[in-house]
Amino acid sequence: LAHHQSGHNSGVIHSGIYYTPGSLKAKLCVEGAALCYQYCDQKGIPYRQCGKLIVAVEQDEIPRLKGLYERGLQNNVPGLKLIGPKEIQAKEPFCRGLMALDSPYTGIVNYKLVAQSYAEDFQEAGGTILTGFEVTNMEMAKESSSENEDGLKYPVIVRNSKGEEIYCRHIVTCAGLYSDRLSEISGCSPEPRIVPFRGDYLVLKPEKCYMVQGNIYPVPNPRFPFLGFHFTPRMDGSVWLGPNAVLAFKREGYKWFDFSAGDFLDAVTYSGLWKLVLRNLSYGVGEMYRACFLSAQVKELQKFIPEVTTNDVLRGPAGVRAQALDSDGNLVDDFVFDGGSGDIGSRILHVRNAPSPAATSSLAIAKMIADEVKQRFEL
Repeated sequence: LAHHQSGHNSGVIHSGIYYTPGSLKAKLCVEGAALCYQYCDQKGIPYRQCGKLIVAVEQDEIPRLKGLYERGLQNNVPGLKLIGPKEIQAKEPFCRGLMALDSPYTGIVNYKLVAQSYAEDFQEAGGTILTGFEVTNMEMAKESSSENEDGLKYPVIVRNSKGEEIYCRHIVTCAGLYSDRLSEISGCSPEPRIVPFRGDYLVLKPEKCYMVQGNIYPVPNPRFPFLGFHFTPRMDGSVWLGPNAVLAFKREGYKWFDFSAGDFLDAVTYSGLWKLVLRNLSYGVGEMYRACFLSAQVKELQKFIPEVTTNDVLRGPAGVRAQALDSDGNLVDDFVFDGGSGDIGSRILHVRNAPSPAATSSLAIAKMIADEVKQRFEL
C-alpha cells in the first residue's frame, strides 16, 4: 500500500495558500488539512506542525508574495502573516530573504502511515483490498450468466491481466498515473491525458540538517508550471531538497534509466505535451540541466540558505507526478471528477485528476466522492 505516489510525496500537510479562491483545490485543501490533523490525533499518527516560510529573495517577487498572502486570506488559511528579514532569521537562522509569508499551520506527516490507517478503517468497515490487480477489461455481465447468481445485482465485471474477475454494482476509480487508461478501458473519455513528470530530490547530509527548521519555499513564478526548489523536513529527521520536474520515460519510472516504450510513445505522440513544451522551453531546458548537474541545483538552494554547498547534499529519492494535460497543452490544475454514458459509464465515477495537495485533501475529497456517489447512483 502507498507504494507509488503516496509513498513518494514530500510528506507536507499543505495549508491552502496557492490555489485559486473558490476552486476545489482551495476548498478541499483547507478543509482536508483540518481533517488530516484531527484524524492523526484520533489515530495517534505522529506529525509536526513545523510551519512554512515562502521567501522572497528578489524585489520583483514581493508583489507576488503579497498576492499570495491575499489569496491565502481569501481561502481562509489560518495564521498567515508577512514577515521581514529579522523575523525570517528568528524562525530560520540560516535563511536569507527580503520578506516571507509565514504559514504556521503547514505541517509534515508520513503519508504511508496515513494510507495504511485508512486501509485498516476500510477493512474494519467490511472492505477488501487487493493489490497487484491490473485491470484490463470492464464489461456488463450477461443476465443468464451461470457463473454468477448475482448477475443482475452486480452487473459490471472487472477483469484483470490474469483473467480474475470481480463483480460489482458501481465503480469509483482513483488511479493516479493510470487514470486516463482506466477511463478508456471503461469506455469513458481519454481526456485529460496523464503525462508523468519525475521529481528528483536531493537530501541534506544528516550532520547539516540543523540548518532547516521548517518548510522553506520560493515564491512561485506564474509563468512556469511547478513550484520550484524547496527545503522539506521529514518525520524521520532528514531534509529533502527539491524536487525538479523532468519528463519520466515510464509511468512508474523513479530512476533515470527506467523506460517503457509504450509509456514513452504515449507521452511524446500527444499533441498537448508538445504545446506545453514549446510554451515552457527555457524552463524545461533549465530543469534538465539542473537534473544533470548537482551544482546547478545547489545554486538554487543557496538563494535561500547561502551556507549550503555541494558537499552538504546527496542525491535522494524521486517521485512521479501524474500530471493531467488537455489537448491544448494546459496543465489541468483542479480536481476532475467524471463518468460516462452507456451501461458501464453510468455506473462509474472516475477521479480523473487529483494533483497535489491531494494527500492533504484526501479526507475532504473522500467526503465529496461519497456525496457524489450517493447522488449519481441514487444510493
